[in-house]
Amino acid sequence: MIYPPKTFQTERLRLRKPTLEDADVIFCSYAQDSEVTKYLTWRPHRNTEDTHEFIRSCLAGWNDAKSFHWAIIGKKQNKLIGMIAARVDAHRWELGYVLTRAYWGKGYMTEAVKALLQWVLTQPDIYRVWSVCDVDNVASARVMEKAGMTKEGILRRWSIHPNISEEPRDSYCYAATK
Repeated sequence: MIYPPKTFQTERLRLRKPTLEDADVIFCSYAQDSEVTKYLTWRPHRNTEDTHEFIRSCLAGWNDAKSFHWAIIGKKQNKLIGMIAARVDAHRWELGYVLTRAYWGKGYMTEAVKALLQWVLTQPDIYRVWSVCDVDNVASARVMEKAGMTKEGILRRWSIHPNISEEPRDSYCYAATK
């Protein structure tokens, strides 16, 4: 089993393992925001208990080494601004991420994805890091491109984004390999 570092540092960010104390900030800053969650696979949280449950599942993922989540902290603001996750499937790791709307378009998520990619692809038993985004989610596609991932194609009827449709939607697939 590969356990990644609990923290990463970049020029403007600190990524760290989330804590239950993060729930209020996560709920208020993005988890209940319908615009932020539009292309995600989960509905906006109704209350902080939804967010607490989410964080408990994040921590369980660390315990069984099946997924790893990091809270994204803006160093300048000293504030939680989003989250990034890696789901483990043998030699493949799948990334997912979310960012508070006020921080969109400033390169923060690209910086976080690059930091995680850099570490993951130096691990001897991981050969592929990949992610998908809805074909209409131009901003997420740009993050992956700017982070150095390559668009591999379109996965037809791949992801259900319940905030848009109950039916699976087409997704772009991006990857970085070694």
